[in-house]
Amino acid sequence: AALQALKRKKRYEKQLSQIDGTLSTIEFQREALENSHTNTEVLKNMGYAAQAMKKVHENMDLNKIDDLMQDITEQQDVAQEISDAISNRAAFGDEFDEDELMAELEELEQEELNKGMRDVRLPSVPSTSLPSRPGKLPACHFTFLMIKPCSSTRKRAEDEDEMKKLAAWAS
Repeated sequence: AALQALKRKKRYEKQLSQIDGTLSTIEFQREALENSHTNTEVLKNMGYAAQAMKKVHENMDLNKIDDLMQDITEQQDVAQEISDAISNRAAFGDEFDEDELMAELEELEQEELNKGMRDVRLPSVPSTSLPSRPGKLPACHFTFLMIKPCSSTRKRAEDEDEMKKLAAWAS
């Protein structure tokens, strides 16, 4: 009886293995069928989309589209020109040549500089002669960018005031 039970167990295990293999095969086939169905639906929908796109594009010509895009660009340019014309203030005689304006400005600046230079009083020329040996200059002499007059301190103060005015005008 034990031997019979063992044989039955072995048969049942073999049947179980066969059933398991069959179930795996059926499951694989079911998945393949589902994928085939999905692929078929996708392909069908892609066909519908292609047909719809053909219908939409039937009346479209690439040259017509190119012409249309050029027309749109031209109209945008016209609209921009109109907008620019409206937004710019009315220039009735306001257009000036910038080179002429710069030349006039330089001329005015030169006149102002000349007027300022006329008002500058230079110190008097010293009446003493220059020394024969170098190194010994008289008390009145010119140094780099600074004038030292030989006259009194009052004259020196006036000259310094004028130099300050000139420096203020130049800056």
